[in-house]
Amino acid sequence: MNDIIRKIEAEQLKENVPQFNVGDTVKVYGKIKEGNRERIQVFEGTVLKKQGGSTRETFTVRKFSNGVGVEKTWPLHSPNVEKVEVIRRGKVRRAKLNYLRNRVGKRAKVKELVK
Repeated sequence: MNDIIRKIEAEQLKENVPQFNVGDTVKVYGKIKEGNRERIQVFEGTVLKKQGGSTRETFTVRKFSNGVGVEKTWPLHSPNVEKVEVIRRGKVRRAKLNYLRNRVGKRAKVKELVK
């Protein structure tokens, strides 16, 4: 049974998955269906967490829109995610950045990773 599931999941994986980590600022190009038309909408924010593995891998991005914090979670290998573009790398020391939910303004920033 497990071999069958693994085989099906392997077919659904994307070949060119972008490399990004928690704390990075990314632009997610997501497909949105409105009636019979389809368009691409950009969602730019900080990656709060990555979880799961294989085809079930998801990531959560948080941004501020009109003074309100908005979080959105996408499956990484979904056909509705056109591409993920890394804007800047973040320097963080933990896997989940839930503490950013309580912060606003400059306190909600993540330091940039300088290489």
